[in-house]
Amino acid sequence: MLDLTKLARQMQGISQHLTLEAAASRQRLERAQQFFIVAKTQQAELVQRQEKWRDRITFNAATPVEPLSTCIDLPIPPACHTVIATDGSQIAPNHHEIAYCYLINVGRVMLHYGQSLHPLLDSLPEVFYQPEDLYVSRQWGIRTEEWMGYRRTASETSVLAELACNWVNQREVDKGKKMLSALSPVPNPQSPVPTLAMVDGSLIYWFLEQLPGEARDRILPPILEAWDALREAGIPIMGYLSASRSSDSLNFLRLPACPHPVPDCMTHCPGQTDRAPCQVFDPLRDTFLWASQLQPGQRSTLWRSSARILDLYGEHQIYFCYVHVGTEIARVEVPAWVAENPEKLDSALSLMLAQVQKGYGYPVALAEAHNQAVVRGGDRARFFALLEQQMIKAGLRNVGTSYKEARKRGSIA
Repeated sequence: MLDLTKLARQMQGISQHLTLEAAASRQRLERAQQFFIVAKTQQAELVQRQEKWRDRITFNAATPVEPLSTCIDLPIPPACHTVIATDGSQIAPNHHEIAYCYLINVGRVMLHYGQSLHPLLDSLPEVFYQPEDLYVSRQWGIRTEEWMGYRRTASETSVLAELACNWVNQREVDKGKKMLSALSPVPNPQSPVPTLAMVDGSLIYWFLEQLPGEARDRILPPILEAWDALREAGIPIMGYLSASRSSDSLNFLRLPACPHPVPDCMTHCPGQTDRAPCQVFDPLRDTFLWASQLQPGQRSTLWRSSARILDLYGEHQIYFCYVHVGTEIARVEVPAWVAENPEKLDSALSLMLAQVQKGYGYPVALAEAHNQAVVRGGDRARFFALLEQQMIKAGLRNVGTSYKEARKRGSIA
């Protein structure tokens, strides 16, 4: 039980700290804006310098592919469109439960606008109990709980691609039937309905960097296969990050802030234990800078991520931009085949902004996918009750939780 009386004594110190931090943050933002102005006049030279010294730069700086002064108003979305999203949740394995297993639940949402179609809101649960599912990760020194999270990420993407592609293929079949049944010998084909596939979070899976190659090969290929399917179906996929803590674009400003002739970090700043001389606005985040540059409904410069893990992505390099959605500055990530198609990118961003407006500050499709996926306390209890019934039917004895788990669920004090 939380003792609020003791906690209240610490609140004054927290408020004073936050006041000082806000003042320091304003000063860092002013410095970043100064270097932003410099970078706009030297952008081409800085990009060349970044590319030339890429292997010697020790920090992750994204590369702008548009002028830094870019502030583009997003178009109004069409009345008819479809948004598809997935999100996941899980029940972690617990040695104190009646059986050692885990569950991944992927919420699926498909929302149709202007088409007189019913939405899809459901979830796909999957139980993992085989030894190869529970213990395979231990050979790489990965805990089962961590491995479950990685599996969940791959499942979310695979389910999203399957749902989206099935929907588009079925729509094409229905369109073909209508054309064949039309009286006109050459019926006018209907324009395709814009469709967007969304996931919550980044498309850059940073956790892959720390995985051994064999473990990575079980997670990344299914994700890339799902993206291949979406590309072939013409469905853009987008990662939406609310309250992003990334600093990729601000790190680009460390190039003009570098006091050395060339950005050779390994030579000029080897083994830097303290803050490097170019970190004059650290730990400022990208969203603070773009909040001072964008108006509601505008997007920022398009950036290409320089994350090392993207070397494994092949053709699916990740681009991102920042969008003023009205309530916050959101980071939006898309693969290269979306970013390099201006029409598809504009369409995807317009559908995303409409989702945020319908969701009162957060994409409604992602919020509903989360609600479908989340496993609440009652669901967890029913899952283990159902499992207990099946174990008893199978003739197993002494089925039940450990004494520790039983005592934690109730108090006698």
